[in-house]
Amino acid sequence: MLGQVLGITAVGFLTTAVGAYLFRGVPAGIGLIASILGFFMIFGVYRSRENPAMALLVFYGFALLEGVGIAPTIARFTHAAAGSTVVVEAAATTGLGMLVLGAIAYAFSFDFRKLSGIGMIALLALIVVSLVNLFVHFLHPGTLAWMTLGIFTILTLADFARIRAGGDGSTPVELALAIYLDAINIFMALLQLFGLRANDD
Repeated sequence: MLGQVLGITAVGFLTTAVGAYLFRGVPAGIGLIASILGFFMIFGVYRSRENPAMALLVFYGFALLEGVGIAPTIARFTHAAAGSTVVVEAAATTGLGMLVLGAIAYAFSFDFRKLSGIGMIALLALIVVSLVNLFVHFLHPGTLAWMTLGIFTILTLADFARIRAGGDGSTPVELALAIYLDAINIFMALLQLFGLRANDD
């Protein structure tokens, strides 16, 4: 199952990369609309679980919209920081990090699924804090990025543990979606951190 899930996820990231490249000049408003549409397509993946082909198509549609959604952010960091270097560094570090986290989940006997509840509670708290921070600005962007990185590290370990355990009833596409969401959030957090570092240099 691991190979199937990782294969679906890899194609999903390739689709996102193509979307981000093709729509790299879109305004932030268009990116926001794409992200909102993509959010609803997540539910479409679960609603299509009885039709694997349709679920896969919806997943790749979501991945494409996600690429359009993050294109303005990538463009902003590319222009504000050290060119495309920060994007490449963030992508490479994300790939290496996911490899390490997957290896940890498979190498140790501890059932990381036990951390799933903690991770989800922390994620909900992060969403609330991030929304409040939009108006109050009491947290530095780097602090939020580190919090995001920590939370999705926990969720990634839990999701890899689910795959190791046979999926806990989830389909390969649903598991790929979970890993994809973990990785894309880790990537965005690292992009923020590397971008801040480049601006400070």
